[in-house]
Amino acid sequence: MQRIMLKSKIHRARVTATRVDYEGSLAIDEDLLAAADILPGEQVWVLNMRNGERFITYAIKGRKGSGEMCLNGPAAHLGEVDDEILVLSFSGVEEEAAKEWKPRIVFVDHGNRIIKKKGGE
Repeated sequence: MQRIMLKSKIHRARVTATRVDYEGSLAIDEDLLAAADILPGEQVWVLNMRNGERFITYAIKGRKGSGEMCLNGPAAHLGEVDDEILVLSFSGVEEEAAKEWKPRIVFVDHGNRIIKKKGGE
């Protein structure tokens, strides 16, 4: 049996832009994608700390080193610039491995620069 476990989280990132006229997705700074082990095209859950919105979309590569966190397409209606969001990804993990599982958590500052990482060993 597999359990669906939190694989990674970008904790309290700030939305830097919204673009309604885009095909959809969440653009994330390439450095943050790598730190959180999220691939372009991977499903992510986005939780908005300001308004409680929760939605599922997919990640796309944002400009490296930019701190970009841009809500695109319909997701642009679910947040505003400067909203704090959590970005989560999940993975199926075998039962025995799940008992020792540690997700990768990436903490960022107000400019979406990495200040600390934990887990994911």
